[in-house]
Amino acid sequence: MSTHAKRERLILADLLESSGPEAPTLCDGWKARDLAAHVVVRERRADAAGGLLLKSLAPRLDRVQGEFTAKPYEELIQLIRTGPPRMSPYALKQVDEVANTVEFYIHAEDLRRAVPDWTPRELDSVFQDALWKRLEKMARVFGRKSPVGLVLRRPDGQTAVARKGTPVVTVTGEPNELVLYVSGRQRVARVEEEGQKEAVARAHDAELGL
Repeated sequence: MSTHAKRERLILADLLESSGPEAPTLCDGWKARDLAAHVVVRERRADAAGGLLLKSLAPRLDRVQGEFTAKPYEELIQLIRTGPPRMSPYALKQVDEVANTVEFYIHAEDLRRAVPDWTPRELDSVFQDALWKRLEKMARVFGRKSPVGLVLRRPDGQTAVARKGTPVVTVTGEPNELVLYVSGRQRVARVEEEGQKEAVARAHDAELGL
């Protein structure tokens, strides 16, 4: 049975292929080639991927990612398409779904929204609900660096607290847009921000995300 993560993986691979290795992304300093290398290293080099979370491992991550960035671009895309090796935790359907659905969606939008005149991708309600479930569980991780209280709200009124505190900024939008907002892509997220003007500005400019 197909999963959201599997679908988003193939969408991301297609976008990387059609965009080309020098295409811009929303990730500071990264072009499409760098983004592709990041995805591959995260799934295939657990010995280096820890550098995404631990500063002490960051030099190793930089070195390994540099090695993968130097590989042929087409090879990186094929590695993304085929997925992680059999012995990787990401090869388990449950892990893949939990760890990669949001990851791949965000990175696909890193490519789509980095170019002028991009248009929103239409998402079905089932996928939006899946994103919301992940967001509810991860909101406080994504929002831990917010300088103000941060509440995420769907148009139907469901809310998730990303950061407790005052003053409070309430960000309203569809789950996919809220995911982009709290992952540090505030400037391209189509949301409404409510609260004190200064607090809204601080939330909008904050370095949110992992």
